[in-house]
Amino acid sequence: MSQNAVERTLGKLATDEEFRTRFFENPGAATWEAGLPLSSVELEALSGLSRAAIARFSQTLDGRIRRLCLLETPSRAARRKERPSNERSDGGAGDST
Repeated sequence: MSQNAVERTLGKLATDEEFRTRFFENPGAATWEAGLPLSSVELEALSGLSRAAIARFSQTLDGRIRRLCLLETPSRAARRKERPSNERSDGGAGDST
């Protein structure tokens, strides 16, 4: 069961920005709230991952498998301000017309 929880945690970190934010603020609470029973060793190892690397990896995933984030987090607000207004927010998918 524990390896399963590690794999599920990694998946949520990659696909769920809200969970990722909560995890790096308080890993124990975030995983407990998500129902991910990690041992202290697993929690420590996952907490040592690079937040930036996980976020970069997440951006490479197809938007259809990432969880939609409806909350305005500080990191989302900063990215929105940095992004040119003509940049597409749908990941660059072409128009269907």
